[in-house]
Amino acid sequence: MTVTDNPSSDVDSGRAQSSLATAAARNLATTTKSVPQMQGISSRWLLKVLPWVQAAGGAYRVNRRLSYAVGDGRVTFTNTGAEIRVIPQELCELPLLRGYDDEAVLTALSLKFVQREYAPGDLIVESGQRADTVFLIAHGKVNKIGVGEFGDQTALGVLADGDHFGGEVLAGPQGEWEFTVKAVTPVTVLTLDWRSFEEMNGAAGGLREHIQHARARGENDKRDESGEASIEMSSGHEGEVELPGTFVDYELSPREYELSVAQTVLRVHSRVADLYNQPMDQVEQQLRLTIEALRERQEHELVNNREFGLLANADLGQRIHTRSGPPTPDDMDDLLATVWKEPSYFLAHPRTIAAFGRECSKLGLYPASTDLGGHQVPSWRGVPILPCNKIAISQTRTSSVMLMRVGEQNQGVVGLHQTGLPDEYQPGLSVRFMGIDEKAVISYLVSAYYSAAILVPDALGVLENVEIGREG
Repeated sequence: MTVTDNPSSDVDSGRAQSSLATAAARNLATTTKSVPQMQGISSRWLLKVLPWVQAAGGAYRVNRRLSYAVGDGRVTFTNTGAEIRVIPQELCELPLLRGYDDEAVLTALSLKFVQREYAPGDLIVESGQRADTVFLIAHGKVNKIGVGEFGDQTALGVLADGDHFGGEVLAGPQGEWEFTVKAVTPVTVLTLDWRSFEEMNGAAGGLREHIQHARARGENDKRDESGEASIEMSSGHEGEVELPGTFVDYELSPREYELSVAQTVLRVHSRVADLYNQPMDQVEQQLRLTIEALRERQEHELVNNREFGLLANADLGQRIHTRSGPPTPDDMDDLLATVWKEPSYFLAHPRTIAAFGRECSKLGLYPASTDLGGHQVPSWRGVPILPCNKIAISQTRTSSVMLMRVGEQNQGVVGLHQTGLPDEYQPGLSVRFMGIDEKAVISYLVSAYYSAAILVPDALGVLENVEIGREG
């Protein structure tokens, strides 16, 4: 005799069961299963919108016209407690000190800088005052304000950590300031007045000579607004005039990007591969999720890698700061001005996009959506704003917004890979069988090869230190 426990409520209540219970019926039914799900899979818009260029030989060389550094980089500092000092070699980021290599003199010069603190709203310099001081911004944010055509104030830009102004004072007092600089946040600056520099310079004749040569060289060099040597030409003339001769020079040491790699070894027991392949292939599913993880890592590297990542390799002249902290429509317009030649896509963390939406709502603005491959995404001035969770949010709730122009024909940003790999599974990704070990475990080597290149500096702009947690 067989005794069966029946969990149905009818039996428990003492009522006779008139049909087969669902619990028993399920034992004979076929269960419908989903493929394995993975929360870490994102939209990976960067990988989708980048044009991918074949990098034969595993390297890609970016040839550019010869350009001349003008010392517009940022200065780096070090601190001991609250005391901040400029790193001596970083003074060479000032235009007139570019290329100066006497470390002893640079060290002596760095010690002449005086640390000053300003509160929000304080005037650091005022238009019309004597311009006789070099300012290095160690921490904080300031507004640079000029006088408009009709006497009203006009915004000239925002300066923040590492920026500087007044460097031309090293060649002598420059008359009066033509702009006002006002602190937006608490600001720490290092200052060097002309008198202190003159005292030090008397003991370092080589420094004075270098500055004078640098100033003369800057006055004589014919460069365009991007720092490239001008191409001489004549226009609007009549008759038989002598035409200027010219040539286009190239960089002697162009940058080469080598393909990077993300790899892992996928292991699957042969018993699993042999016996448990219905209704779905176990090896295929293991491989699918492994590749998804590799592609996520690939996008992270394209954004953050120090050697080729977009955030780390954006030109210093293409990095701007928000005017007030949160990402406002004005800030997005300023970013568009840095990549004004056929901008293709904004990329920002989803929370940064949400913060931008809040700022638009405060102003009664409602950015339109645009269709991108069948997906409705927000846009600004017709340029799609794409979410990218690989752009980090700092502990102080700040992030960045990138704007890029893409494609080789547009002198933009391109992705690099190599196709035609042995055992290629997807473009630029290979899966190689590595054998079966003594424990009957099958191993596969999964490799993805990639990099990215910025063809010209103005192909990528970055809005830095965007506050996404600002109250009110």
